[in-house]
Amino acid sequence: MGKFYITTPIYYVNDKPHIGHAYTTFVADVFARWYRLNGENVFFLTGTDEHGGKIEKSALEKGKTPKELVDENSDKYRQVWEKLNISYNRFIRTTDYSHEKAVKLFLQKVWDNGDIYKGEYTGFYCLPDERYITESELLDGKCPTCGREVQKISEEAYFFRLSKYKDKIVDAIKNGFIIPEKNANEILSRLNGELKDLDITRKNVSWGIKFPFDESHSVYVWFDALINYLSGLDWPDGENFKTFWPADIHLVGKEIVWFHSVIWPAMLFSAGIPVPKRIVAHAWWTVDGKKMSKSIGNVVNPIDMVEKYGADAFRYFLIREKPVWDDGDFSESALKNRINGELMSDLSNLVARVLTLAEKFKGKITGNPDLEGFIDEEKVRAAFDNYDPYSAINLIFEGIRKVNKYFNDKKPWTLEGEDLSNVLYNAIEAIRIISIFLSPFMPETSEKIERMLSVDTQTLKDAHFKTNVDSVKRGENLFNKVD
Repeated sequence: MGKFYITTPIYYVNDKPHIGHAYTTFVADVFARWYRLNGENVFFLTGTDEHGGKIEKSALEKGKTPKELVDENSDKYRQVWEKLNISYNRFIRTTDYSHEKAVKLFLQKVWDNGDIYKGEYTGFYCLPDERYITESELLDGKCPTCGREVQKISEEAYFFRLSKYKDKIVDAIKNGFIIPEKNANEILSRLNGELKDLDITRKNVSWGIKFPFDESHSVYVWFDALINYLSGLDWPDGENFKTFWPADIHLVGKEIVWFHSVIWPAMLFSAGIPVPKRIVAHAWWTVDGKKMSKSIGNVVNPIDMVEKYGADAFRYFLIREKPVWDDGDFSESALKNRINGELMSDLSNLVARVLTLAEKFKGKITGNPDLEGFIDEEKVRAAFDNYDPYSAINLIFEGIRKVNKYFNDKKPWTLEGEDLSNVLYNAIEAIRIISIFLSPFMPETSEKIERMLSVDTQTLKDAHFKTNVDSVKRGENLFNKVD
């Protein structure tokens, strides 16, 4: 049995979860469930990022302490992930004592390696993004990432010798460190110029981990946050660290690839720790053709979608609607079309028609496999190997359509005896196999099908036609039409 370690970014708790957070976490959950289905030993880490000046400022505005605010908002993420069926192994918070301890130990290793020095930062600072910005990076005098106003500051800071590791970072990226290639090329283009050392402390931010070599400073929120991927495994001595590091996939939004593909590996090089295998970058969602924005009121709340349409339909839509690395547009009308189309017409109706007929059949349902290979397992595996769950779910629904065609072509409602038994056997066994392949994407739906077919939890080893069919029960529709 192999191992598989996947992470989401830890989400900044200055606000509640939205569709972007849900999408990242869905994709990671699909990968985690897929590798468990393959019999791998999986560790799936997610959590919340809870330090920095932005939290401090927001708490003050709301009349709360920073700790009260982060406790409240971190819990919102846990609640949402529970409703969305996220199968994480650990939910880490950067306010955990174990994380703070790991950050200080990591800093000691970097310090001992001679990669931290004291200096002065003069330039621009974006409070919402908690980052310093050079004048050349400004767009129309504003932050190039969020478009907000920046402050011009000059203050004492401690710096990490990021520039020292430029060549090693470039080599890693050229050897496939970043997926997809277009994001790798963007980072390589940025690295063509000068790579400046990174300021890793803040002088005037009290809500953060104290810099162990000068407690008048706090650790920069990104330097602190990235170390969660180690502390979440109880680095340096925990069994999980020994088993699962290096990470197989750091799944991130394309806007934070720089931090994960340049700053993070440099930190690891300095501390003498192996770097992750892959940074996989996903693209963004717009809503009804517009960028999500609180000011125009189009931020999609995942809980609202679950309460209206169910977790599995929402999960399915986000994975099925676009490839991971392409931008996509969310609309409720498109979600309804997916439910009324593929989920209801292709999947739910197939299960209902087959099991309704099977319940009426007198005798044991047996037959010969006519549909072996209706889902191309090797192609599905290849899609996951290529970090492409979108293609994997397409292949699965191609298989579902093949079963529908088989059932319609055979016209089992006109058959009797062995002929009817054979068609029912093939359709029921195909549905059982479908439930296996669907389980990473739609776990509740998969479990419903298994209950209908009286089978226990399955793995990919069970994705082949067996000799006979156990008892079946029609049950409720998997999906119903939505208006």
